Amino acid sequence: MPDSASLSGLHTPPVNPDFHDWPWRHWRQVRGDLPALRLNDERLSWRDLCARVDSLASGFAAQGVAEGDGVLLRAWNHPQTLLAWLALLQCGARILPVNPQLPQSLLEELIPGLTLRFALVLEGDNTLLTLTPLQIEARTGEHAVAWQPQRLSSMTLTSGSTGLPKAAVHTCQAHLASAQGVLSLMPFDAEDDWLLSLPLFHVSGQGILWRWLFAGARLTVRDKQPLEQMLAGCTYASLVPTQLWRLLVNKTPVTLKAVLLGGAAIPVELTEQAREQGIRCWCGYGLTEFASTVCAKEADGLADVGSALPGREVKIVDNEVWLKAASMAQGYWRNGQLIPLVNSEGWFATRDRGVLNDGKLTIVGRMDNLFFSGGEGIQPEEVERVIATHPHVLQAFIVPIEDNEFGHRPVAVVEYDAEAGNLDLAEWVSDKLARFQQPVCWLTLPPELKTGGIKISRRALQNWVNASQTRQTTT
Repeated sequence: MPDSASLSGLHTPPVNPDFHDWPWRHWRQVRGDLPALRLNDERLSWRDLCARVDSLASGFAAQGVAEGDGVLLRAWNHPQTLLAWLALLQCGARILPVNPQLPQSLLEELIPGLTLRFALVLEGDNTLLTLTPLQIEARTGEHAVAWQPQRLSSMTLTSGSTGLPKAAVHTCQAHLASAQGVLSLMPFDAEDDWLLSLPLFHVSGQGILWRWLFAGARLTVRDKQPLEQMLAGCTYASLVPTQLWRLLVNKTPVTLKAVLLGGAAIPVELTEQAREQGIRCWCGYGLTEFASTVCAKEADGLADVGSALPGREVKIVDNEVWLKAASMAQGYWRNGQLIPLVNSEGWFATRDRGVLNDGKLTIVGRMDNLFFSGGEGIQPEEVERVIATHPHVLQAFIVPIEDNEFGHRPVAVVEYDAEAGNLDLAEWVSDKLARFQQPVCWLTLPPELKTGGIKISRRALQNWVNASQTRQTTT
């Protein structure tokens, strides 16, 4: 297989459009009546899109939304969600998108420190503490504050795998820098159409949005339906490996040219099968604080996540990954102030354990997750990657439990697909993991731990496993 460097050179890297107006207005001037957006089966040109955004922005302004206001947006991906997002940006608002599944108790704890004024709730309860509710109202007019790429525009909650989630604050300029870096590697052109397959309350969903706006290409937003129907007519998508497997196994006719994969180990068999059907697969490493992708490559079956994209810097300090980038957040928002992300040396210390070889980064795991069993260090992510390569495993987690003899022992918590049956993973991993890495207990991921966010909370997993072990001991 050709290496990623030679493949990435097959297209001309994108030129920064040097926006002097909101990106959708820029493309209205440049591409006018050319297609920009599909909302379900409705097609909008750039001119049509701007008209929709103008009317919604005028409606929000009439309800009092002003430049600098914090607005909570509680919604799944729908056509209305995307249009509202652009209209709120055009009002100069600072948008905090939240998962509709977040518990009300967590929102009540989060909201007071985030300096929010309004709430646009398209899913669920519309009573969010003291926030003023907004409505979708189309009005005549073209309300738009001046384009200022350095204005604070988004507040994205971190995964909250430990403790209360933080809100990383980005400017439009940072989002565009993120998009430019990814598109320097992936040839996303004006004729291409990327499915908004990830939610806008996750930074990866926002990454799709800003790549579309940077390239002036096409975007598809559809109400939730089977993936093969959502993908109709799309040439790009962001998927997890399991989704791509199912498309290929079911021999689903697709128009895909490229897929950005994330969320799990990527078997080389999968990428080879995709290549045979004309689909190029890409993978990488990203963080909420860096507006999505930092390193990327064309998937080649190797463990690394590729090299730093243009505008990013990576180095390893005491086994920890440190980053700098033009896409970095301005800070974490707390009580109306920005809390700096960088350390005294001007770098963001990720707490990810990593290795750099010939400029290619390999992520070993979270430094906080490392534990010892009988004197042997176990990095949960290393074990999880092996288990996740089984075709019937959707995701896997390794959690330590206390042990009088060994200090700690590994327990596996696994989510299986519907065809797994009575799968014996203990036998399957016996020749793939060192003995000290092999889980002493295999548990099935309970549905209640899958609600509330994109990522499973390791703290919640640990608490659940501890409780499970306690119940077994007392019965």
